[in-house]
Amino acid sequence: MHYIAEKWREILAFNDLDSYEKVWALQAEWFEEPNHRRGGWSGVSRIELKLPEGGTVGAFLKRQENHVTRTLRSPIKGVLTFSREFDILRAFNKYKVPSLDLILFDQWEDNGSRRACIMTEELASYTPLSSEEYRVGGDFLVTKDQKKRLFTKIAALMHVMHEHGFQHNCFYPKHIFAKQLSKGDVDLRVIDLEKVKKLFCKKRVAFRDLDTLLRRSNGWNEEDKLAFFKIYQGEDELKESSKKLWKRLCNRKK
Repeated sequence: MHYIAEKWREILAFNDLDSYEKVWALQAEWFEEPNHRRGGWSGVSRIELKLPEGGTVGAFLKRQENHVTRTLRSPIKGVLTFSREFDILRAFNKYKVPSLDLILFDQWEDNGSRRACIMTEELASYTPLSSEEYRVGGDFLVTKDQKKRLFTKIAALMHVMHEHGFQHNCFYPKHIFAKQLSKGDVDLRVIDLEKVKKLFCKKRVAFRDLDTLLRRSNGWNEEDKLAFFKIYQGEDELKESSKKLWKRLCNRKK
């Protein structure tokens, strides 16, 4: 499978990175040292692409070899983890789930080894929600209006995922990136899509991601977590079914 996003085609050619052989051979320092598991290895490099009109843009290049996950469709041979990530990124783009801007993807075999590479644009000027700025009292989470705007954006992002049956499975604050916009607005992007699953039971999908987010949002107090839950449920006063769900989530937080 060979994929280059149309808007990036000229830029990759300008950088002499318009084939998987060139991308694979690129000399770049590791941003994250390769991890050796799943029968192979997988690593990440940060690179800068020169723009034809001048300047540069940051990108993350991930390369892997024989790094597979078993699936129902391929329980023995498995599929390359970047292949799953590529499919999820394209699905998120189709359904307008804010995530990473995909630049290229390729997978191939070389002397019996299965290889893949995937490149995405760097989220410049974005900050993970796990940072101090997004803790209660931090620069971007001081007033009630700031909290409401952020909580509404997170809830909207989750709703888009969940309405289409996507369960993130690692919906931690460190995997949600925010960028402050004009007039107090905020733009969100969700990353780390390797464990995303598509399920038919929306209640199960929602519970897992809500549970993960609320248990890991250490910078939010209990009042903030309840306020977020009400926004996600779309209820100023919780219905009985929502109260039961909140109680289950609270029990999980203990």
